[in-house]
Amino acid sequence: MQSKALGILFLTLAAPMAAAFDIESMSEGERAAFRSEIRDYLLEYPEVLMEAISVLEERRERDAVARDSEVIERLHDSIFDDGFSYVGGNLDGDVTLVEFLDYRCGFCKRAFPAVEELVASDGNIRYIVKEFPILGDQSTLAARYAIAVKFVAGDADYKRVHDTLMLHDGAVTEGFLARTSREIGLDHGAITESMGSEDVAMAIGKNHALAQALSVQGTPGFILGDIILRGFLELEQMREIVADIRASRG
Repeated sequence: MQSKALGILFLTLAAPMAAAFDIESMSEGERAAFRSEIRDYLLEYPEVLMEAISVLEERRERDAVARDSEVIERLHDSIFDDGFSYVGGNLDGDVTLVEFLDYRCGFCKRAFPAVEELVASDGNIRYIVKEFPILGDQSTLAARYAIAVKFVAGDADYKRVHDTLMLHDGAVTEGFLARTSREIGLDHGAITESMGSEDVAMAIGKNHALAQALSVQGTPGFILGDIILRGFLELEQMREIVADIRASRG
């Protein structure tokens, strides 16, 4: 039915065009007839318009994916090997999950158990955290603390702090951070000193610049393979994307 409809559309459009060669040379009467034929046709066969819109959307999606893949390739080292971001999961995993997050972001907290389950249950996911504080002073304070912990105490304690911050529902204050350090057994004085360092500020600045280059404007933002995913994802969505990535590699 749609093929027949497209054929009718072609004939409808071709007749006046063949007579006048181009729309600019049409008379007012020919233009009116031309527009009327198009309108009548689309009213009679609206599915053709929906088909055209669907094709346009698919083309835009393909173009967006291609642009994302290109920028990921160009910024590969900054994304996957910046030298300061936490890297966990299977360090030799065949698929890398990168997450831009803010510890004050409700959707990041909702995504946290899904990310944890994906990494734990899959067993072959390399997981990278990009501290991306965008929700105010408490977000920045939390990010500075987490990064300082990594610099001072290493990845294992960073992960413990990361989990604590993701599960914390209250305000992020100096007192809360001091208590967290005490409970985990960290040198809070050394961490506090590191929080104000240029290295910590540089890490956050680089993550903001990277997010801007990737058009990641909110949290959470994910990169899976060479795909940028902007927004919250359910566990099954992540699993499907991971499966598609592996399937595409043959």
